[in-house]
Amino acid sequence: MIRTTIDRWHELLGGDGDLDDLLHEDCVFWSPVLFRPQEGRELTKLYLTAASQVFPGDSPGGAIGEGSEDGGAAGFRYTRHVLDGNHAVLEFETTMGGISVNGVDIITCDDDGRIVEFKVMLRPMKAVEAVRDRMAAMLETLGG
Repeated sequence: MIRTTIDRWHELLGGDGDLDDLLHEDCVFWSPVLFRPQEGRELTKLYLTAASQVFPGDSPGGAIGEGSEDGGAAGFRYTRHVLDGNHAVLEFETTMGGISVNGVDIITCDDDGRIVEFKVMLRPMKAVEAVRDRMAAMLETLGG
């Protein structure tokens, strides 16, 4: 089931589809910089929308989901996929303000293929700080 969900996730990153169709109504989003989970489809959607604006990175041609598995552009790219049952761990890399960002999206779906949990983890600390600042600004812009 997770393979179909991740395929749909990648389609959404490419601008094709609607997050409402992929996120479960009670989805929980775990931010790398917030202590408490963000609960519900609308909050999860807000954070994922903000992240899609923040994470393309420094490369103007590096759209989310693009880039080679072995490096290439400094834009956001997934470099590894680990899929098992209803769980996925997607490792990603990008560069923000000259800072190399490395992280993982940990995604869990239900038996219908809807995402019920989305957790983001980042490294190193400078990257966490850069993402925190950019996400705060983007969330303010989006009205969150």
